[in-house]
Amino acid sequence: MASLRPATVVGHTGSQPKPPQQICFNRLELTTILNVYGRMVAAGEWRDYAIDTLKDRAVFSIFRRTSEMPIYRIEKNPKLSRKQGAYSLISQHGQILKRGQELDQILRLLNQKLLKVVES
Repeated sequence: MASLRPATVVGHTGSQPKPPQQICFNRLELTTILNVYGRMVAAGEWRDYAIDTLKDRAVFSIFRRTSEMPIYRIEKNPKLSRKQGAYSLISQHGQILKRGQELDQILRLLNQKLLKVVES
């Protein structure tokens, strides 16, 4: 004889709000960004950073000094991945310096600051 108890449903009910999904950098992306960041810190160019995970994008902000506005922002916005590219490099004044599908393309612009011509 079958049980007359109702089946127990495990999961999300309609009365509890679902927590908002956040966009964030994965481990490989953070490793790539922090490699460039570490070289610039060693060169004395940068001193601090901040990571923000928002509902629609993730932002890695780079500071020359802690109390200033960020000199660069690296943003990951998956909604733009099919159009202009998910990654963008933004200057201190809000100007988009580079946009692309791959993070390495964006960070290449920052790596150029490390290259200095040495005259003998």
